[in-house]
Amino acid sequence: MHQGQDHDRELDESPSPDGSEELYERLNLRVDKGQEPMRIDKFMVQRLEAVSRNKIQKALEAGMVLVNNKQVAPNYKIRPLDEIILYSDKEAHGEEIIPEQMPLNIQYEDEEVMIINKPPGLVVHPASGNYSGTLINGVAWYLLQKNHTLTEQNLPRFGLVHRIDKNTSGLMVLAKTEKAVRSLAKQFFDHTVKRQYMALAWGDLAEDAGTIIAHVGRHLRFRKLFDAYPEGDHGKEAITHYKVLERFGYVTLVQCVLETGRTHQIRVHMQHIGHPLFNDDTYGGDKIVKGTVFSKYRQFVDNCFAICPRHALHAKTIGFVHPATGKEMLFESELPDDMKEVIGKWRAYTSTTGLHR
Repeated sequence: MHQGQDHDRELDESPSPDGSEELYERLNLRVDKGQEPMRIDKFMVQRLEAVSRNKIQKALEAGMVLVNNKQVAPNYKIRPLDEIILYSDKEAHGEEIIPEQMPLNIQYEDEEVMIINKPPGLVVHPASGNYSGTLINGVAWYLLQKNHTLTEQNLPRFGLVHRIDKNTSGLMVLAKTEKAVRSLAKQFFDHTVKRQYMALAWGDLAEDAGTIIAHVGRHLRFRKLFDAYPEGDHGKEAITHYKVLERFGYVTLVQCVLETGRTHQIRVHMQHIGHPLFNDDTYGGDKIVKGTVFSKYRQFVDNCFAICPRHALHAKTIGFVHPATGKEMLFESELPDDMKEVIGKWRAYTSTTGLHR
């Protein structure tokens, strides 16, 4: 690392294709006291490993580079003690986006942003082994139909500032302009975006509300999984606030509010406190974790798994400051039918046993 450099990589190594987190990282640089004037792009190429000059120039043009908290021109010459911040998408977008027609549940759209209610089972964007049939393929087709000056060649290659898991349902915000990308990436990074999830978790939580603080990072043995590391010697800081909404004895309906956005954060955190999400086949929720040994109960749980054949997690609300107007925006979505039906079944089952609270 170069002397005088404060290089702060805030996000984890590249996640699995269906990760659930912010897609931008922030890199901080501090210019040395004795530094000679130099074009900012040349300086950053020298200081940042594995970041090309082309990427830096594009970031400068898009306003994703701040010097002393202000946007600068691409030909800006750095000065001693300048504080430089680069907001950078942490993934290479080498894959071609193939527009594909698909139904999109667009809850809101204007010139800057689009709010989409994603169904469960839909991967958000193309990645290795998943080049078609994703949400972004559908968004590309939608934008081409709406704007006839666009072609597949000049289709914007931006938009995603966060994503949610393939089998998580709920609200996502997409940026439609570079300005919106910059604004939303910063809001996600600064943890000012309001995100509220609904989850059905195994077990009867001891407290009505609480906060889970445990680093989340890749599992040390199984690289496709993530795990919680309370001591903080691995992974990135992760904070989830939860509140009990309804108790069914063997499972609990909870509201989770994300303060940070790490891959699989809610799923890993709930498993960490002994309450994996209902039917989460990655983190131990796809078997009977709590309950009785009676075969009728086992049949009931199997029926619930069949109704909701995925982890019971829904991104219910999203709130942010609009990139253009500066106004607070808040969007809310209903629970999807599979979670509604399963919650209804648990409510009916436990009301007859006295477990429902």
